[in-house]
Formats: sequence, C-alpha cells, structure tokens
Amino acid sequence: MVDFSKTNTVHFVGVGGIGTSAIARMFVLEGKRVSGSDMAEGEVTKALQEVGVVVYVGDAKSNLPADCDLVIYTIAIPKDHPELVEAKKRRIPILSYPEALGIISKEKYTIAITGTHGKTTTTAMVAKILIDAGMDPTVIVGSFLLDVPPLLSKEGQGAVTTPSESPPWKGGEARRTNFVAGKSKYLVVEGCEYCRSFLNLHPNILVITNIDADHLDYYKDMEDIVSAFVELSRKLPNDGYLILDSHAPNVQAVVKQSHTQNGDFAALKLPEGFKLHIPGAHNLLNAKAALAVAKVLDIPDKQALRSLSAFRGTWRRFEYRGKAKNGALVYDDYGHHPTEIEATLRGTRELFPLNKVSASGGLSPKIVVVFQPHLYSRTKQHLQGFGVAFKGATNVILLPIYPAREEDPGGINSQMVVDEVKKNGKNAHLVKTFDEAAKLAVELCGAGDVIVTLGAGETNKVADILVSNK
Repeated sequence: MVDFSKTNTVHFVGVGGIGTSAIARMFVLEGKRVSGSDMAEGEVTKALQEVGVVVYVGDAKSNLPADCDLVIYTIAIPKDHPELVEAKKRRIPILSYPEALGIISKEKYTIAITGTHGKTTTTAMVAKILIDAGMDPTVIVGSFLLDVPPLLSKEGQGAVTTPSESPPWKGGEARRTNFVAGKSKYLVVEGCEYCRSFLNLHPNILVITNIDADHLDYYKDMEDIVSAFVELSRKLPNDGYLILDSHAPNVQAVVKQSHTQNGDFAALKLPEGFKLHIPGAHNLLNAKAALAVAKVLDIPDKQALRSLSAFRGTWRRFEYRGKAKNGALVYDDYGHHPTEIEATLRGTRELFPLNKVSASGGLSPKIVVVFQPHLYSRTKQHLQGFGVAFKGATNVILLPIYPAREEDPGGINSQMVVDEVKKNGKNAHLVKTFDEAAKLAVELCGAGDVIVTLGAGETNKVADILVSNK
C-alpha cells in the first residue's frame, strides 16, 4: 500500500474531477507539491490553481514532474492516457481516485454516504452537523460545500447567509470547497457506485440513500447494482451501523444480508414546521438520513436539527445563481437522471407554486428548464423516463448530449429526447449552443419566473450567461 506520508510530489490525471480535486487539496494542505492535468479549464481547476496546484490543460507525458513519486487518476480516463503510460514507463506508483480514497478511509472512522440520488447533499448535511458539533471531521464531498468555516459556525450556533446577502460567487465570505481538513478521527465521505468504486472504502457508518437504475453502461442490470451495495454493506464491522430507508425499492437484499445494527431513517419524525433552505420532499429525506447519523454519534437532536435548518445546500444542487436580465430567477442543478429531474422540478414548484395569471394569460410563475443529457448510454437507457421527467416544467430546452467518457455510438441524440418530451404534452426545443439556450430561456419567461439549468455536464455555463445579464 502506498504510504502518503512518504509522498512528496503528486500528479493527478483528471485533476478537475470533483473527487480527485478534493484529494489534491488535501495534499496541498499537507505541504506536498501537486500538479494535474485536465481536458478543459473550469471552476474546479481555477480553484485548485488558487491554492497552488499546477494545472495543465490537455494531456501530455511532459506534464508529469521529473521528481513525481505518485500519480492518481480519475476512472473516467482511458487506460492508454499518455500520462498513465509515461508513469508506468517510469515505474511511478499509480492509484485510481477510489483506491486513494480507500487509503484515506482505512485510517479514519469513516461515515460513508452512498446511493443513486441525494448522496452529495446528504454528505454535506452530515458534514455540517459534525462541524457544528465541534467534532472536527475531515470531509470529502462530490460538490463544493457552501457552509464551511469561517461562515459555518459561531460557537456552535450555525451562522447562515440568506439569498439577500452577497453569495460566494459574488465575493461573499463563504469559501467554496469540496475538502475540509479535520484533525479528529472522523471522515465524512461520499461514495460513488460507478465501477463499484465505493468498495475501496472502509465504512464504520454506511448510509444508503436509495438504490435506482443508473450507470448501466457498467452494471448489467438492477440485480448487479444491488449486489454492489450488498458487498459494501458487508465491509461494515460488527459494531458498525447501516442507515437506510428499509422500505425503499431495491434495498431489501441489503437489509436481509446485514450483519450490523440497522437504522431506518425514513421512520424518523421531523418536528412540525421544520423547514430547509432547499426545497423538495427528497431533501427532507436526505435530512432524515443525516439526522440518523447524528443519533448514532450521540449528537443531540436539537443541535443536529439546528444545523440542518441552517444548511444552505451545495454547488450545483438547486443553487440560486441570481437573476437574468428579464428578472427571471436562475437556479442551477446537477440532476441528470429522470428520478432526480422529477424530484428537482417537484421541489421547484413547491418553492414557487402557481399563484397568478401572467401577462400572456397562462399561470405563473413559469418554470423553464435548460437540460443537457449526460452520456449517450444513459440517454438511450432512460429515453422514455426523460420523456415524463419534465412534467413539472413549463418549457424544456435541450442541448446536445454531453459525452463525458463516451464516444458517439450513433442512434441516440437530444432531438429524440425533445420528441419524447413533446409526446408527454410539454413544449420542448432543441438548441446547439449555450448562448442559444440562454437567449431562448429568457424569451420564454419573464420577471418572477424561474429558469433551472439541469445536467451533470456544462449547463452551469448557461446559468453563467444568464446571470451575467449579457
């Protein structure tokens, strides 16, 4: 096993990944020399440069430092990547991001949050509860936290910024980070099921938010997906805790084969009138999962609930971005699976109920969605699901599919998604560029209406255009 304490110079292949970038931040704080490459610049790579990471755009074997003694790569890159090939040639130790995360986890009391949907938000909620409680955890999460010191806590009370205050992307005092360096034994970490990555973790507390059909470019079927969660649950020690919704679909196999103490978070009762800053019944379930973790750790309910009620969400999880030039409110969300899209739009309508007749005669506020499908395989597998997922929207604008790690196989495209959405009675439009998407979104709504940019790819760039008021 690689000993990180003896590592001085680390290079990351795919450093702009939300997971790899967290470990890069950790190594910077430990005084290591850190570099990395990625195919494009973005908010993550810019944030890394600000803390001292040397970032190269594009792949080249020359990116590896001469004295490099460890290479960590994201599993999304091909095995013949020139930097990996060069590292093997030079016999530099190589770890995947999940393997590196496993090494960190082995040395900590690990609270692992997993599941098809909601794991990022739940991880951030658990992190806030533990930080507010003074438990000083290390945190690795698949998004930027918005509630981090010095903003997060004032004598354990939980300080909050409101939408009227200056948000972090406009110079507010919150630091946006996907890594918090704690000094205690606790590690709060988000575990991804893709390629069974989370099996590298060594959980003491395991949260499974839900199990749904996703990553079918890797898994054979739902039974295969469930088997991965069962295998992870078996890694819990005998005195560990398994926290899940015992009546949720596809979790019974995990419950039946559990050998630890189980907690059913869905059975928890939140106080009457309890509210989150982020909308949606799905987020109340996430809050219950986080509260269950607090109970296991003997954090008083009153204290945990105070932290949850102050929780402001994370980057790209129904994140308020500002107003478009026509006065429409702009939100950005990472949702890319039909279940996530439907939940996000249901929560959006809860926050903005139909309450008046617009100038055009329709009910308002309108909800205009800009969506970029993520992966050809996912778009094909869930085509019919996407067709019904947008029932909470007034209009849907489709961008071309974001390929990520995939080559275009042919036979699937965004026009097909448009056609499916139209079959279900919704207005849908296909555009080619981010600028076209932003222009059309503004044309389709007005002041007080809502524009939601959705997708795991680059739809946040549409939000950038909208709030820049160009």
